[in-house]
Amino acid sequence: MFLMRVSLPDRPGSLGAVAAALGTAGADISSIEIVQKSDGIAVDDFILALPQGQLPESVVVACQGLPNVRVEWISRYPGGANLQSDLEALERMMADPAHAAETLVAQAPVVFRAQWAILVERCVGSAPGAVTFSTPHAPDLSPESLSHLQPFDDTHVTDLEPGWAPGWQDSTVVVAPLTDDRAIAIGRIGGPAFLGSEVARLRLLATLAH
Repeated sequence: MFLMRVSLPDRPGSLGAVAAALGTAGADISSIEIVQKSDGIAVDDFILALPQGQLPESVVVACQGLPNVRVEWISRYPGGANLQSDLEALERMMADPAHAAETLVAQAPVVFRAQWAILVERCVGSAPGAVTFSTPHAPDLSPESLSHLQPFDDTHVTDLEPGWAPGWQDSTVVVAPLTDDRAIAIGRIGGPAFLGSEVARLRLLATLAH
């Protein structure tokens, strides 16, 4: 399975043209989610499967052959992931309020199509904080590496150069406070960038994880 993010004109027929191009290229579309719309441009995420041995570049070429259509990102994506997962995450958080923050961290890689997420306990003063919960593929962050994610009291996106953590590639990370003393950080290795609509979704979920 692959996740492909595409920007296209926000007008009737544009999405159908992209879907048709993908079908002509041999892709089997499993799901489509409208991520964001602004200034006449829509950003959509496609979950799709390709025939055995077919390279993802084939669908990139098919899409970018359409007028004003651009493939922003394509990468492998775990099968069975659910694009409509915000509600499921919220339901799990409500089912166990005492561990809502940990539940959000555990669900974040699927909800936001990222590689990892961590829960940070914010420390008083100049200390960078400490990781108290993380997903299996999260980096093992030293205090120095963790400082790259600050501030923990403001929702923000930061792009990190290769080597920001020992052995780690460049990453884009969104950080959001959960409570007065805890924050969540979600990372994508190499991209795509977190869009404003995704940051807004995280901010909403974070306010409920208290």
